[in-house]
Amino acid sequence: MPSNDVRTLLQAAAPTAVAGAVAVAISAGVAGGKGALGAVVATIVVVLFMGIGLMVLQRTARSLPHLFQAMGLMLYTAQLLLLFIFVAAFKNTTLFNPKAFAITLVATTVVWIGAQARAHMKAKILYVEPESDPGEKPENKGPRT
Repeated sequence: MPSNDVRTLLQAAAPTAVAGAVAVAISAGVAGGKGALGAVVATIVVVLFMGIGLMVLQRTARSLPHLFQAMGLMLYTAQLLLLFIFVAAFKNTTLFNPKAFAITLVATTVVWIGAQARAHMKAKILYVEPESDPGEKPENKGPRT
């Protein structure tokens, strides 16, 4: 994984983990141990889903750049649908507090998307390959005599 991709992943995952830790503390105070467990599970789900999605999107950008925008839209739509499915599947669970789970899931998803957008805007990614020799002009390339 190139360093730009790792940097973007870390810049999105770190604020999400912090938001998840805050959600765990709040959920523990409001709903007890089951609330804290729900917040932990939600944070892990968001970091895994969004992290895997970011890696897939970066791989698509390198190998199939013409599909990047369509793949990004499809990927984010699929991620949001999967997160809604998680909320619906654990709506009536007794393992953890479903409200703490759902609120943490939504909050950490919003934090991830915002942090990823910020990381992408701050990244200094070249969109044109620089020349190998700055003094060499394209018209001067070719066989030398």
